Amino acid sequence: MNAASITGSVTDFLLAVEGLTVSFDGFKAVDDLTFYVDENEIRVIIGPNGAGKTTVLDLICGRTRASDGSIKFKGAELTKLREHEIVHAGIGRKFQNPSIYEDLTVFENLELSYPKGRTVVGALAFKRDAQVIERVEEIAAMIFLENQLDERAAVLSHGQKQWLEIGMLLIQDPELLMLDEPVAGMSVAERKKTAELLHRIIQDRSVIVIEHDMGFVEDIAHKVTVLHQGRILSEGSMAKVKADPKVVEVYLGH
Repeated sequence: MNAASITGSVTDFLLAVEGLTVSFDGFKAVDDLTFYVDENEIRVIIGPNGAGKTTVLDLICGRTRASDGSIKFKGAELTKLREHEIVHAGIGRKFQNPSIYEDLTVFENLELSYPKGRTVVGALAFKRDAQVIERVEEIAAMIFLENQLDERAAVLSHGQKQWLEIGMLLIQDPELLMLDEPVAGMSVAERKKTAELLHRIIQDRSVIVIEHDMGFVEDIAHKVTVLHQGRILSEGSMAKVKADPKVVEVYLGH
């Protein structure tokens, strides 16, 4: 979908953020922000520290409440929903540090994240059947951990732990996945495999990534949004934002 489509119905987009603002003690961390994410898109948000990048993810997932504006996901308003309701709507969020169960195996971590229904009865009735095993093995192969299923998560490399947490989100089948600095601390080889993973998983979902590694951004981004002081400084292809003098001045030049 091109920019001209914005004049049409915003429900054509998977995610429509419009006029989004949040103030903390009078300071606008996000200021009248508007952007749109298509289906099957990798959107990367970059910018200097304090630009409001993580706050945008906090607003989308309901961790922080907007002061003003709208966040529509598949046409439905999110700003009044609670965090767990937004998860059930189809949005998954990964934070900067891996949040996994280190004493459990890779298989058990993925199994714990398998959707068990939204009721206590559904959770109690859950059992490890052929469908669960097949789904866990499918996700493990996608995240390059099919040979580590019986290993404790504690022995995985840093990059493998990051992949495992992404897998724990993927097994819930979100339609929008949000990743905060997913390749921080990874080796060059792990960064390349993570780029490969993201290109795989957008076959049936979209991804928003916050990242500082510009090489990785070039490898993955369909579109880049540059934030500065809570506002969009520039937006478009990586080539376009790299050539923008404003972006060079406030971010890339440093």
